[in-house]
Amino acid sequence: MPRQPEDRVITPHLLRDWPLPDPGSDKKTRGTVLVVGGSRFNPGAVLLAGEAALRAGAGRLQLAVTEETAIPLSIAVPEAKVVGFRSGGEPLPGQVTELAAEADAILIGPGLDDIGQTDALMRQVLGAAGPDTGVVLDAYALGALSKDPSLLKQSRAVLTPNLVEAEHLLGHEPGDDLAGASRALASRYHAVASLYGRIADPQGRVWHEQSSDAGLGTSGSGDVRGGIVAGLLARGAEPAQAACWAAFAHAVSGQRLAPRRGRTGFLARELVDEVAYTLATV
Repeated sequence: MPRQPEDRVITPHLLRDWPLPDPGSDKKTRGTVLVVGGSRFNPGAVLLAGEAALRAGAGRLQLAVTEETAIPLSIAVPEAKVVGFRSGGEPLPGQVTELAAEADAILIGPGLDDIGQTDALMRQVLGAAGPDTGVVLDAYALGALSKDPSLLKQSRAVLTPNLVEAEHLLGHEPGDDLAGASRALASRYHAVASLYGRIADPQGRVWHEQSSDAGLGTSGSGDVRGGIVAGLLARGAEPAQAACWAAFAHAVSGQRLAPRRGRTGFLARELVDEVAYTLATV
């Protein structure tokens, strides 16, 4: 068996040697993010992800959400264009697929709570997106992918599972070797996999973010991380680069909050406010 490459620890030095693309001077050059998700009982996940994408430096934000949440979200996130779609897996309005075709990065999953609807959304949204569009799959989108890996056709993709979602994707428990599990996910789905600070690409390379603490295990935290990845992909970062920078920004934002809120007392929405500064410190 060929020897696997050793894990690399994500540090500010490593990231400085792997700089993000120049943002330019115009919002269009920083890219457009489309977040697809939300539900009647969980609209806030899209808000967290979308705002995190902007804090990561994306130039424009668009949200495609269930009709009943579109107006509240358009008020809560005035920076975004918000388009509604009907629940239940019905065909998407043409406006949504047009946004997907033009987006630089698409995040699917935050707040979705129906696997059938998620499958239908992914088929339509990813079918409309170009082959080089950056894609981030989270939450129920990962469940749909585990049932049909052919849903993901884009090459610039990042998967952000938790342990339960990783089990569905792998078909078995990840076990204690999270680096190995992340590498297996990347190989199986031909995408970068980011699993609890272990980031792997399809070539077998693995990076390890070691700054995270218990406080990141809070409601909405994963939506923030997914949004950061999407924002960096929209700016032109490659998938492994976006995942590594996002893992660092997510973890260190939590570290910055701990002295004020305690190790386990900060909220996901507070993480969002730390992202831009954390990236800037690198």
